[in-house]
Amino acid sequence: MAITTRAIFVATIVICSFLAVCDGEILFSTLKKSLIVDAKHRQGVLMAGEDALTLNWFLNTTLLAGADSGYKSVKLQLCYAPISQKDRAWRKTEDHLKKDKTCQFKIVTVPYKSSNNNYTWTIKRDIPTATYFVRAYVLNANGEEIGYGQNTDDKKVDNLFSIQAISGRHATLDICSIVFSAFSVVSLFAFFYMEKRKAKAGK
Repeated sequence: MAITTRAIFVATIVICSFLAVCDGEILFSTLKKSLIVDAKHRQGVLMAGEDALTLNWFLNTTLLAGADSGYKSVKLQLCYAPISQKDRAWRKTEDHLKKDKTCQFKIVTVPYKSSNNNYTWTIKRDIPTATYFVRAYVLNANGEEIGYGQNTDDKKVDNLFSIQAISGRHATLDICSIVFSAFSVVSLFAFFYMEKRKAKAGK
């Protein structure tokens, strides 16, 4: 009976592993650090909808010659830093890339070149307030991740940058609101003044 139970357990492990492979499950921990990535921007907190990132990337020269023969494209993404993931399950890092919520914002996907790559990206207006880094995934002909690079270290503490989201208010709306409030107050006083004059005239 013990042998049967053990056999079932082993068979279950094998089947689960087989299904994971068939489903195209890719683990971040299995990817090689194929690219060197740099992100340049102005000093201080960046403003969504206004500021921009200038991105540069090239092949990691420590790789063996021909290691990039299967590289077809590069996908750049904006990713949450650990400090902005704390107590936020919807931003949680998972080793399984299909479940990973670290990099939720696509920047651009371009054909692969080993060097002389650069792209300037204006931060989208819908990017939330948080601390970020940039990651680049190398894709094969099937669009599967087979390598990566990022502008921060493995612990994701260096070269981070902060983005301030748009508050949802606009200067023009604020001005209109002030003008309308002032007009309402003046109108109210004018109304009471006219009513008072009518009352006196009636006497």
